[in-house]
Amino acid sequence: MKLSIVIPAYNEEKTIHLILEKVIAVTLIRGIEKEIVIVDDCSSDNTRSAIQRFIDAHGDVVIRYFEQAKNMGKGAAIRRGFQEASGDVIVIQDADLEYDPEEYNILIKPISDDFADVVYGSRFIGGNPHRILFFWHSIGNKFLTFLSNMFTDLNLTDMETCYKMFRSSLLEQFTLEENRFGIEPEITAKFARIKKVRIYEVGISYYGRTFAEGKKINWKDGFRAIYCILKYNLFR
Repeated sequence: MKLSIVIPAYNEEKTIHLILEKVIAVTLIRGIEKEIVIVDDCSSDNTRSAIQRFIDAHGDVVIRYFEQAKNMGKGAAIRRGFQEASGDVIVIQDADLEYDPEEYNILIKPISDDFADVVYGSRFIGGNPHRILFFWHSIGNKFLTFLSNMFTDLNLTDMETCYKMFRSSLLEQFTLEENRFGIEPEITAKFARIKKVRIYEVGISYYGRTFAEGKKINWKDGFRAIYCILKYNLFR
């Protein structure tokens, strides 16, 4: 089994090398292989140079690097990463330090044990560390998860999580369309419609960052998420 780690990156020159160090340091259970797929969403800073320096310094690591011709959004970068990935299993990894790659094994175990086809890493369950940040963001997240669950008939606690791990073969059953953060409710709706799909959720830690530290999601993305929940569930 091989795990493809898809990393969308936009203006992450300060942290991209740190997250890549964490990713390559992880030893996966049962000898599962890793490939790293980075998609630079036409960054305006020195993200490209930072990635290239890292690749040059780690020639023994499988890192596949792609650049978007123009800035299209996180969802578009993720979709490109899915197209380029060659693993049996895929996980999304943000280029910042909010999520800990050491927890890949928590996510992949239900898949490697053949209990699950999709595993979500929830920031709201379990006893792992969670940075305390924005009240209204947490309310918005819970509302979006609740609204999504109403239509998908799932009982997720964190639909908006970055850590979604799944068998790559599932991508053959639908086409993703969203270019920004709307990809989270879209992919959830499309997973939920797959016949006999087995979706699990595990608790993960969360080292959230502030807007001053580089957080990019905003209130407009929240309204887009509501639109996407309705679009991909009611008007599919």
